[in-house]
Amino acid sequence: MLAPPIIPAAVSPMLAGVLFIWLLGIIFWSAFGVVHEAEEIAEILGEPFGTLVLTLSIVVIEVALISAVMLSSKAVPTLGRDTMFAVLMIVLNGVVGLGLLIGGLRHHQQSFNLQGASAYLVVTIPLAVIALVLPNFTTSSSGGTLSSTQAALFSLLTIALYGIFLWLQTGRHRGFFQAAGSVAQDASHLPHGAKPGSLKRDIALLLVSILPIVILSKSLAKLLDAGIEALAAPTALGGIIIAMIVFTPEGISALRAVAANQLTRAINLCLGAAASTLGLTVPAVLVIGLISDQDVVLGLSSANMVLLSATLVLNGITFSGARTTMLEGAVHLSLFAVFLILVFSP
Repeated sequence: MLAPPIIPAAVSPMLAGVLFIWLLGIIFWSAFGVVHEAEEIAEILGEPFGTLVLTLSIVVIEVALISAVMLSSKAVPTLGRDTMFAVLMIVLNGVVGLGLLIGGLRHHQQSFNLQGASAYLVVTIPLAVIALVLPNFTTSSSGGTLSSTQAALFSLLTIALYGIFLWLQTGRHRGFFQAAGSVAQDASHLPHGAKPGSLKRDIALLLVSILPIVILSKSLAKLLDAGIEALAAPTALGGIIIAMIVFTPEGISALRAVAANQLTRAINLCLGAAASTLGLTVPAVLVIGLISDQDVVLGLSSANMVLLSATLVLNGITFSGARTTMLEGAVHLSLFAVFLILVFSP
């Protein structure tokens, strides 16, 4: 089994940088392995099961990295919030904007399954407000936190809502998440030409690819904390780095789907990542906070609440019609640029 490297309490900045790059390379390599195996499973199971496997795998990685930092010697109460907000901005503005630009350049206009995109947004919008906005206005606790009762009940509510969504996504409304004209495929039967053991093999390889990330996450968290402190960088940068580690491979997969004129699959990846991050990461972060008896700050700053609201409204408008153009892509990228500016100049 791959053992995590032992990091001394005090290391030189150069050595710390080398270790960080090495760990980051291993974790990125493993994350790309997760995406590759998930795409193999997607070929076997079809949509939306393939995309669902990928998004749930990414959430496991995200929770592992956040947990490692939260349970480290130096607690970062805003890390979960910063990571989830960064994922939303990267996904809903960065990747969506770049994807619409690439799709517009190559295909002028692209069509997608409007019902699926609407279903994702119906779940994402209330989950985002409950997790990242509401804590600023509750009176049982202060500073953008939730009381223990609120944390427990909101976690159950979030999991229940996301569970209902998954039940409908993989059941009666499965067709909402498939490209128009595609043939529904029964996930209990392998497609013609697939080997009987291929699915089990790909699932095993998927788990093996996730394992190094979980093992090395604590070591990466220590170096990340030390680097941010040494550079006097904004604490939100830690959440952005984790979000990039988590979503870069999946984002590349989404952009490849756009280039291949498979916009419905790209939307499943992007909006699915946003929904799963809120539906599963929020409860995980709150539970870790309850178990470790540490505060978890979820409420965004006033400026970021405005940016989140604009992002959700813009996505609602972008995916309100069955076709997209480059104009929407440019606007999404503009909001992503605003997000980056606010990180370093709040």
